[in-house]
Amino acid sequence: MQENSEYGEREKQAPPSTRKKMMETFRKARRRRIRIIRAILIVVAAIVGVTTGIIVYQGTKGKKQVDTNIAFAFQDRVADALPIIAVKKGFFEAEGLTITARMFCSGPECTEALISGDAVFGTMGDATAIILSVRRGDSFKIICSHGGGEKRHRIIVSNRSQIRRIADLAGKKIGVKKGTSTHGGLLMFAKKHGIDLRDSIVDMAPSLQLTALATGELDAIAASEPTPSQAEERGFGRAIATLKGLGNTYPVLLAVKASFAQQHPEAVVKVINALNRAGEFLEDHLDEAAVIQSDINGLNPELIKRAMGFHSYCVSLNAEIRKSLEASAQFLEKMGSINQMPDFDMVLKPSYVIQANKTNEGRRGSDRQE
Repeated sequence: MQENSEYGEREKQAPPSTRKKMMETFRKARRRRIRIIRAILIVVAAIVGVTTGIIVYQGTKGKKQVDTNIAFAFQDRVADALPIIAVKKGFFEAEGLTITARMFCSGPECTEALISGDAVFGTMGDATAIILSVRRGDSFKIICSHGGGEKRHRIIVSNRSQIRRIADLAGKKIGVKKGTSTHGGLLMFAKKHGIDLRDSIVDMAPSLQLTALATGELDAIAASEPTPSQAEERGFGRAIATLKGLGNTYPVLLAVKASFAQQHPEAVVKVINALNRAGEFLEDHLDEAAVIQSDINGLNPELIKRAMGFHSYCVSLNAEIRKSLEASAQFLEKMGSINQMPDFDMVLKPSYVIQANKTNEGRRGSDRQE
């Protein structure tokens, strides 16, 4: 009766034989419309799956096979050596994942990709992660650190400058990317040494800092590796200090969309497994790891190895990392960069690392037996 309701008066008044033919034509047309609508929905679902990292289940010979396409945002810097290696060496694929790699120059850019929906996973330094946790802690979770290093941020002064002591930095133009781990460390450094840098900081991306230092636009830069090593190699500047001794290990962190992690915890564990594989590779093949990164950023492999020497590479989310994050967050709150402390119990999710470590131990045991 619902089909008849779509008919007009002319169709209702037609002879029975004609109505029968018209009804059959109507049914065929309706079935075609349904097939078209279904096709459109499948295309839309596929597009959404690619852009948001949704897992699509496909039946193969009576079994359900997981096909994942996950947008992963990471940085082109040596701090993100493990994600870079994992992508280049196919370690994500070895875990049954397909990764859409999205590479950026800084943690804030990776965070923007997460918030905008262009990425499901994103790497960032501690300050960026803390700010994200305060503003969007209900939407994103920190699942691990994959590197860090107390000395990985350094202050480089121009070779032409008269800066000889830390106190000489006051009143000078210092380039740093605001909102980054380096920025947070520089503020802590200034407070410790009693220097007022409020009128000194120039917000500038690392990719522009070297030219600005060489031309005299900046008196100094504060940056993470490899930018300081590049400045030294090219003769643009010399190191005057590292940002160590501030109670901060500057962990490089990996965040994931909370909704994705809740729906697909097994995929989150597989991502961490891939980073663990990359860590093992870096430890055993340092020269090749440097070449892999050189192909990404065009730097000399020897410079990359020197820059990596300022880092430690370990996939974890332990008490030391949390303590470092809490210290940084407390300082940022005092400085007014955040209006409250993050709820670290809600944001930090070490359970994925714990599960991944169990999987990793099992894999290593199998490798030894073979």
